[in-house]
Amino acid sequence: MTVATKLKKATFKHIESELYSYHDTLKEINRLRKDIMFTKENDDENIGGGKNNLPSSPTERIATRLASHKRLNNLEEVTNAIQKVYTGLPEDYQKLVRLKYWTRPQTLTWEGIADKLFITSRQAMRWRDEVVWSIGEVLGWR
Repeated sequence: MTVATKLKKATFKHIESELYSYHDTLKEINRLRKDIMFTKENDDENIGGGKNNLPSSPTERIATRLASHKRLNNLEEVTNAIQKVYTGLPEDYQKLVRLKYWTRPQTLTWEGIADKLFITSRQAMRWRDEVVWSIGEVLGWR
């Protein structure tokens, strides 16, 4: 894996934060989808005249709400990028992601993670940098 561009420090931290909360974000996506599909909302802001421009079919209305929900789309974009990068990683890199970001409670230091991967802690941090930068590249963040 090679790194073409450098991320801003804040962007790097934000992507790491998204990695830590990946599984919670998946749960949030499912919750949002259920809320959108099963709550009865009156989206009609056209009070007093004219024809409504929303689809008349309930299924089409739900699909329109799902497709146009900004928060849901943003969360899905981030989780899809993480999943895409994660599945394309070598097994050792995937193990690093699981150990560092998806193991709760986190009891390992960089040295502990490196020991489990049979590498140095500096190499583990390089791998982390490559993973985070790859996710940033897929997302188009700088």
